[in-house]
Amino acid sequence: MSDDSNDSTISGADAGKIARAALVGTALEWYDYYLFGLAAAIVFNRLFFTDLDPTAGLLAAFATFGVGFAARPLGAIIFGYIGDRYGRRPALLATIVMIGIATGLIGLLPEFGTIGLTAPILLTVLRLVQGLAVGGEWSGAVTMAIEHAPMKTRGRYAALVQVSSPIATLMSSGAFALVLLLPSEAFDAWGWRVPFLLAFPLLVIALWIRIKIEESPIYKDLLAHKGTTRTPVRGVFRHAPGRLVVATMAALLGVGGFYMVTIFFISYGTNTLDINRDVMVNATLVAALFQIVVTLLAGRLSERLGPGKVMVWGALFVGVVAFPFFWLIDTADPLMIVIAACLGIVTVTVAYAVTGALLTEMFPPQLRYSGVALSYNIAGAISGFLPLLATAILAANHNQAWGPALILVSIALIGAIGGIFGERLRVTDRHIVGS
Repeated sequence: MSDDSNDSTISGADAGKIARAALVGTALEWYDYYLFGLAAAIVFNRLFFTDLDPTAGLLAAFATFGVGFAARPLGAIIFGYIGDRYGRRPALLATIVMIGIATGLIGLLPEFGTIGLTAPILLTVLRLVQGLAVGGEWSGAVTMAIEHAPMKTRGRYAALVQVSSPIATLMSSGAFALVLLLPSEAFDAWGWRVPFLLAFPLLVIALWIRIKIEESPIYKDLLAHKGTTRTPVRGVFRHAPGRLVVATMAALLGVGGFYMVTIFFISYGTNTLDINRDVMVNATLVAALFQIVVTLLAGRLSERLGPGKVMVWGALFVGVVAFPFFWLIDTADPLMIVIAACLGIVTVTVAYAVTGALLTEMFPPQLRYSGVALSYNIAGAISGFLPLLATAILAANHNQAWGPALILVSIALIGAIGGIFGERLRVTDRHIVGS
């Protein structure tokens, strides 16, 4: 199939409809996933790991948070196989059901004081289910958006799916901001559970929307002309190992950087600097509004410059603001904290906005779901433990912020290298499907 035939069979209106449907489902997925990160920073360390001292409890909570990321590559293998072998659509339906149910059940879990060690064990199991589902969700959503879009406008529709991240941040942080208005006793007793329980009705809405999505036209064309690959994951490792490494490097900044400037940002402010948690959560809400605008602008810019080049610029921005980001937080001034959140999230967003467009165009259609899922979630598995690493470094160097700042600089450098080589490795469906 050529680029021209693709453009003639796919309209911008249809592409927008599919991308918006993908956005809604993915926003629910990220809402569910981000909730755990917020709760790990301000709830789970106290209610599920109560036999540990405060620092150890926080480390244990972040380790449980990281477990979900460790499960994501396995989810990528499972749903990458389904997505490349049997279709993008069934994989996306399965992932959204899994994470919606797992998140809702977290809201029903008894605490350590009620069932003892069983509480953190069950919490870890549900986090694993979340990780498995997310391992196949984002890659499928962005693949569907890209494969339904005309070649020349793929950047904007891939970025539209990325808008699910700030929307999910607004939803999850907003939900927690509201329940944090409750008295501390009520918040600990039942208030923190409400955002998790909301996953049940949100799942029904998102599933209803996602059921209406049609299968990817490029996948249909692949079935008609070449057939699917029996073992797509093996195909990625055998035929595209270099692409996998570069794509993982490119994805690391958007994923790891985001968790450093959101989840660790909140933890550092509340647990290390003893800043009111409302201030930290509300700062991420303000930054998320700017994130939406920057995501859409970066997506459009990628259509002119190429997603790899935009990612390099995003990496440079992150490297420049890494130390000022923490200096602003250290002031403990609410206005400076809001500025810090906006600086951190906006700069990371430049790279994150184009991650979908870059990764999907680095893999051929017959390996695309698996290639994108593996690279993104290997990066995610590494990223999930960055808050844990940053917390450990803080504990080792007497709460000096230079350690976490260096982590940000390091992943910015890795992301820049991924963007440079990723831009050179981009391919079109014309070059692959007919080969």
